[in-house]
Amino acid sequence: MILDFLMPKQKDRERISGIDTAWLRMERPTNLMMITGVMIFAERLDYDRLREVIETRFMQYPRFTQRAVRNAAGAFWESDPYFDISRHILRTALPGRADQAELQNLASDLMSTPLDFTKPLWQFHLVEDYQGGSAVILRIHHCYADGIALIHVLLSLTDPEPDMPPPAPEEDQERTEEAGIFRRFFDPVDKMVNQTLKLGRGLVDEGADIVRHPTHALDYVRNGVRLAAEIARLALMSDDAKTRLKGDLGVSKRVAWAEPLDLHEVKAIGKALGGSINDVLLAVVAGAVRSYFIEKGDPVPEDLQIRAVIPVNLRPVKKVADLGNFFGLVFLALPVGIANPLERMYEVRRRMQELKESYQPILALGLLGTVGMGPNRLQQPLLEMLSNKASAVMTNVPGPREAIYLGGVRLSEMMFWVPQSGHIGIGVSILSYHNRVHFGVVADRKLIADPEAVVSRFVSEFDKLLLMTLMSPWGDEPHE
Repeated sequence: MILDFLMPKQKDRERISGIDTAWLRMERPTNLMMITGVMIFAERLDYDRLREVIETRFMQYPRFTQRAVRNAAGAFWESDPYFDISRHILRTALPGRADQAELQNLASDLMSTPLDFTKPLWQFHLVEDYQGGSAVILRIHHCYADGIALIHVLLSLTDPEPDMPPPAPEEDQERTEEAGIFRRFFDPVDKMVNQTLKLGRGLVDEGADIVRHPTHALDYVRNGVRLAAEIARLALMSDDAKTRLKGDLGVSKRVAWAEPLDLHEVKAIGKALGGSINDVLLAVVAGAVRSYFIEKGDPVPEDLQIRAVIPVNLRPVKKVADLGNFFGLVFLALPVGIANPLERMYEVRRRMQELKESYQPILALGLLGTVGMGPNRLQQPLLEMLSNKASAVMTNVPGPREAIYLGGVRLSEMMFWVPQSGHIGIGVSILSYHNRVHFGVVADRKLIADPEAVVSRFVSEFDKLLLMTLMSPWGDEPHE
């Protein structure tokens, strides 16, 4: 927190929204509220070229020259009078063999290190030599933006071809909103929200209203029987199962990512089994967790389920260029106890279908927005309650279908992780890019010291599901 005597005059401040304030307040030594991304490039990325791109495109968002400050009156954005971009674009090198393990170690260290609250809360770390190319690790505090907004920002830094001239300043806003790259990215997101979870446009509109006016959440409670029932259901939901995914957290985090899957194969399996890409990937994650538990000698009864908190985009297309947080949450119980991959897939599909028209997303959005506007002591009991009901955070974001370029260099792989909160110490991220599906896991070191042992199982679990699908009559669901 920045001391009051370092703050600019009142006129230079802008109050942070209730929802963004809630994410700012969630910062804990054991759960830093950073979104972290790793981008891997096939060739060397020049530092000066990267800096030029960030200066001309990333800095088009004035928010990134502002720092977040808190005092007795609330939370505010204010311009950093000592802003120096060189403090935010850093060069680094990997030790030893400079291989994937070393890059994962660096990302783990950075995810365990807080950002400096006396400055704007973001950094780019350029690894100049990684397997013949380069890598960039991005860290940005969650109070600035959610994953959808941040991916939009990152895509605005890229081009569909390696040698495209930079856009003129007056074209920047039009470019970021209308670029074909972003359209190809955002359309699947909007489709996923409205088809996978079957969220009607009315729910998205209600979510938008809560973002603008968090106190309206109470009106929805008074006037909506379904929302009131959702509140009761959430309040009565039991705490999640006691497994090795639950426990006291430390300050060290570990990250790992796996070999990507072919997106076309995932689509084909989903279509053959009457489910979505999302259903297939969630079933694969459940299978990987089950396999990991068994290897560790943990009991895995047939009825074991692990709840995952899944962010749900509530951002209308016309708001895609806005920063800030604009998403709700749903709780999905992953059927880890089911041994048969096909049965597990069908059960995931069934549970996802039960979330059709769920009010959980706008309920979570409204609760965060409301408590973010009130005293911090009101937020902590809510955070404790929500984190006790789940063991992991899972995100699934469709990315660009074609290869993209940053600073003239092709992006070959990318992965990101959103922060957990409260007592949740495990995160699973799924990102599709260039027709491949990338998996990543971040875990608290006290809970899972070897996340690579979890993420490495994703490919084998998908192969099991693929094999059983090919061996079974399509359309025939297994019976108990």
